[in-house]
Amino acid sequence: QVQLVESGGRLVQAGGSLRLSCAASGRTFSRYAMGWFRQAPGKAREFVAAITWTSSTTYYADSVKGRFTISRDNAKNTVYLQMNSLKPEDTAVYYCAADFRASTVVAAYDYWGQGTQVTVSS
Repeated sequence: QVQLVESGGRLVQAGGSLRLSCAASGRTFSRYAMGWFRQAPGKAREFVAAITWTSSTTYYADSVKGRFTISRDNAKNTVYLQMNSLKPEDTAVYYCAADFRASTVVAAYDYWGQGTQVTVSS
């Protein structure tokens, strides 16, 4: 069992930056691949970024490529999402997720946090 808690979401102006954090507890964090997903009102949850447990490989949605960076610190049991050049369409609840294999698919992840709200004003 892995418990995940996201933080760092807030209101920010378009063009600004935010760093989200996801703190993990429970089983060995370093053995899990981690993903970030987001869900805007009235829309399905969508993939944002993922990272393997060794950090050797990262994956990004086309919509965030070049603007967002996923990273992890296994010593701190934390995964991060650095978001730059934010746009109003990035407004959503952001969730982190954990599973043994990195994936872009929502259903592939067994463990989820409660989410953190990111609002980008124009």
